[in-house]
Amino acid sequence: MTAEPPGALGPEPERLLDGLDPEDLDGHTIEELGDYLDDGRLPRNASIEESPGCLIALDALARLRAESWAMLEGEALADRDRDQSWIRAVIANISREARPGRNIPVGNPHPGTRLHITEGAVRGLVRAAGDGTGGSLIGRVGLDGDVTEPGAPITVTVTASAAFGPNLTVLAQLIREQILAALRTHTELNVVAVNVAIENMHTTDTTGGPR
Repeated sequence: MTAEPPGALGPEPERLLDGLDPEDLDGHTIEELGDYLDDGRLPRNASIEESPGCLIALDALARLRAESWAMLEGEALADRDRDQSWIRAVIANISREARPGRNIPVGNPHPGTRLHITEGAVRGLVRAAGDGTGGSLIGRVGLDGDVTEPGAPITVTVTASAAFGPNLTVLAQLIREQILAALRTHTELNVVAVNVAIENMHTTDTTGGPR
């Protein structure tokens, strides 16, 4: 058996999965989207670029690589199975959250015209707001409440993985504030609470300092 060098995680995150249901990615898979990112999204694939679900998944995968992979490399050998399990869970959530879900109405001054954004787009917005905050990585995103009813109270619940170092109470509050600010800016949802649960802790100091 050949020993892996310290910090080697092997396959890229999406390669850790054998495959996910392409139903909500307009026939594409997470693996295909990973290859498309590898190629710099060239040549342009219209069926991917014009699919809302694929665009949500592409954005999340790009952040997963940029924000989390280097952080996880430093502790890969210390607890390899746990890290891969967390990445698998994140990717599975990305795939599920790419589905459109419920239609969320948007106010419109023109009578007879109805506008909406999809629940999938809002989940993607929440994930984008939380990813990278203080070295965190969002695991699961939930919207609880009747998002189809204007003004209905909505609770946002997310899980997160935390990097080594930050005070977890402070980190959770930062994530909460980032998510709430994004939702207030880009949606008309009546968000009454943002619940953040830190479910995974990357305890290796990847900066090289003492633990």
